[in-house]
Amino acid sequence: MGCGGGLKHFQIIMTLTPENIVFMGAILVFASIFISKWGYRFGIPTLLLFLFTGMLFGVDGLGLEFDSHENAQLIGMLSLSVILFSGGMDTKYHDIKPILPQGLVLSTIGVMLTTGITGLFIYLISEWTSLDIGLSLPLSMLLAATVSSTDSASVFNLLRSQSIGLKYNLRPTLELESGSNDPMAYVLTIALVQAIVSADQFSGLGLAIEILIQLAVGGVLGYVLGHASVWIVNHINLPNSSLYSVLVLSMIFIIFTLTDQLKGNGYLAVYVAGLVAGNNRLLYKREMNSFMQGVTWLLQIVMFITLGLLVNPHEMWSVLPVAIAIGLFMMFVSRPAAVFLCLAPFNMPAKAKLFLSWVGLRGAVPIIFATYPVIAGIENAYFLFNVVFVITLLSLLLQGTTITMCANWLGLSTVEPKDGNDFGIELPEKLESQLSEIILTEETLANGNRLSDMKFPDGMLVMMVKRGNSFIVPNGKLELQIGDKLLTIARQKG
Repeated sequence: MGCGGGLKHFQIIMTLTPENIVFMGAILVFASIFISKWGYRFGIPTLLLFLFTGMLFGVDGLGLEFDSHENAQLIGMLSLSVILFSGGMDTKYHDIKPILPQGLVLSTIGVMLTTGITGLFIYLISEWTSLDIGLSLPLSMLLAATVSSTDSASVFNLLRSQSIGLKYNLRPTLELESGSNDPMAYVLTIALVQAIVSADQFSGLGLAIEILIQLAVGGVLGYVLGHASVWIVNHINLPNSSLYSVLVLSMIFIIFTLTDQLKGNGYLAVYVAGLVAGNNRLLYKREMNSFMQGVTWLLQIVMFITLGLLVNPHEMWSVLPVAIAIGLFMMFVSRPAAVFLCLAPFNMPAKAKLFLSWVGLRGAVPIIFATYPVIAGIENAYFLFNVVFVITLLSLLLQGTTITMCANWLGLSTVEPKDGNDFGIELPEKLESQLSEIILTEETLANGNRLSDMKFPDGMLVMMVKRGNSFIVPNGKLELQIGDKLLTIARQKG
């Protein structure tokens, strides 16, 4: 472990042995979870706290040295594959069907507009102001491309940790956009890196064709391999149900790498495959969802800690004015302009578009994309990386902490439908039955206080009664009370 500035008196000094690496990794994860518990109470995004934990233990903090952009990129790639698949798996087609055109326009044209507007701004302040940036137009566009997409990990995490719902299908719109716009930003970033490295071979037409090929191949392979994964899971007949989740995890990496080898976009492929898997009947889907949620949280923590360790905070001071100017421009100009232009053909209230503009969260994805110029050896690559890191911090601090306040201020909040039930019981999908709850009132008990006195629809049965913290298996003679919760089962409609 090396030494850095900052908290020198508390610098970590230990030899690099496998045991110490495991120990420090466990300490970092434990500290992140512990810190996030307290930060959540104050509305601070948990992913931001994971990032800060990495910085706290890093070279300018407790002295833990990590400077491998290649390893950070690998960790980010593996993590994003699982996060995008899990996000796709949790997205229901009937939720996104009404807003599919809006989401796809935002995730493609919106990313390109954001890149173009932001890139021009960066180039103009580089040429016309006293800020010492010195970026050419291609480098300005590359910097803009790395921060052009909303971060799937941040959006999924923040939206699902909020206790409010959103009107006008805003939640599925944001989740679809954030899950599907990373591929476009990735293609733009890689294409611009290649164009800068081999400037004499750059072709605008070639760039457009490459983007179309990557997205087309990624989408088709994601759909095909997603259905193949569903078929394999439902027909492989493994001896242990726990192996199904491990099987799916291996398939995610196969889909990503195979698509990448075939010149497609692996990030788009795993997201589409997740959509396919989540919207088809799948053996042990409930167990898989629980497994994927746990793995996703672990990978998010590892990814954000790694990126926090990678950065040297003392290098941020020199890029602070530039990064803040670009970050604020994106929040208040380029992102809103892209959203309003993309959604102009659609019938959506202005306040909904304002909310979509504000929830353009940046997170781990831009930082990971910013490692590509560094690895490619592009001039000013470390400057770009530091600027992207500050923009991400600014976005999570300003936008990530004000989502609920913004939704309330714009009058977009609704009551979030409860996921699951108070009995902790779920049914296998193949039963084609649904559980529901009934809370007893004085009116429902008007004909008597026994189950035999109550009238239920044909085919509905009462499985259990919850009274306070007690659970009762009922019979016809059970005397019911106001406030009791009945867990019922009935065949699904349609």
